[in-house]
Amino acid sequence: MDVEEKLDKVLRNTVEVVTREELGELLASNPKPRGYIGFEPSGLVHIGWLVWMYKVKDLVEAGVDFYVLEATWHAYINDKLGGDLELIRKAARYTRRVLEAIGVDTSRVHFVDAEELVSDKDYWGLLLRSAKKTTLARVRRALTVMGRTVDEAETDFSKLIYPLMQVTDIFYLDLDIALGGLDQRKAHMLARDIAEKLGVKKPIAIHTPVVSGLLGPAKKRIVERGEVDEILVEVKMSKSKPETAIFLHDSPEEIRGKVMKAYCPPRIAEFNPVVEINKYLLFQQPGFTLHVERPPEYGGALDITSIEELESLYTSGGLHPLDLKKATAEALVEFVGGIQRRLFSSQETLKLLEELKSARVTR
Repeated sequence: MDVEEKLDKVLRNTVEVVTREELGELLASNPKPRGYIGFEPSGLVHIGWLVWMYKVKDLVEAGVDFYVLEATWHAYINDKLGGDLELIRKAARYTRRVLEAIGVDTSRVHFVDAEELVSDKDYWGLLLRSAKKTTLARVRRALTVMGRTVDEAETDFSKLIYPLMQVTDIFYLDLDIALGGLDQRKAHMLARDIAEKLGVKKPIAIHTPVVSGLLGPAKKRIVERGEVDEILVEVKMSKSKPETAIFLHDSPEEIRGKVMKAYCPPRIAEFNPVVEINKYLLFQQPGFTLHVERPPEYGGALDITSIEELESLYTSGGLHPLDLKKATAEALVEFVGGIQRRLFSSQETLKLLEELKSARVTR
């Protein structure tokens, strides 16, 4: 694989790279750069997580020496699974099984537990040095990476440590590339800013899209110069709100039911979870075609071979929301079913599934 082929593989299905020029130079000069993603083991896996998981697969295949940080302490700080570290560790093992099931060559991945990192005094020394190079205001702005507001840190100081831990993870592992969803941007930008001040390696940030929740966007009131306006803001799939997400353990009937109830306004692709499932997951699979069954009087059966064709048809009114939902539901049942057959062939994974299904998922 030459540099251009590597670059194409790394860039596909991403929304931002900071910076693309730095990435090109890195891939040209370093045959085995170091990359990572950190994830909070917070419960069962929904399809939104598959976006970053497939990007891990791309990076590994492009020759990146890849680290997956099972951020157990971070999940504890963020109150995931009620702060039960044993359950959090089980969720980490389950997520590892999902990575294997989608075809990630885990023999080429370094799995690192956050507890390994924090057991080294040098880690905390690096965290303190990082803290000296930033401000409280900057750290507070980065709290959104953990899905929290500034107010929540007022009653739990540990949450203010979280963004600095994420920055320290990157420096401690001596990384060239930091991968994450677009919701992790503030932490990655904080790391790049502090890296310059510390004189350490500045990570290249690769951001993947975030799949919208099935219930659609939320309304947000904006007050500017005395005028009140309402805008729509994206709400992503969430484990703590199962009605917003499709999980990898969902049955075909559950998948169909959730897709058919999903937010899917006519002619609108923005914040449309049904369109996004096609764009960020289904059409990312090699050779995928979306087959739409329609009566002859409504145009007859239709095979859509690209996301561009789908978006053009949908936004022009050539494809009805109900027809898109039906076709997407069937394609998703088949797609998830293939993963399920590999994932649940293991008794250990089935046991983890049952334990995590009975756990109380907390935001």
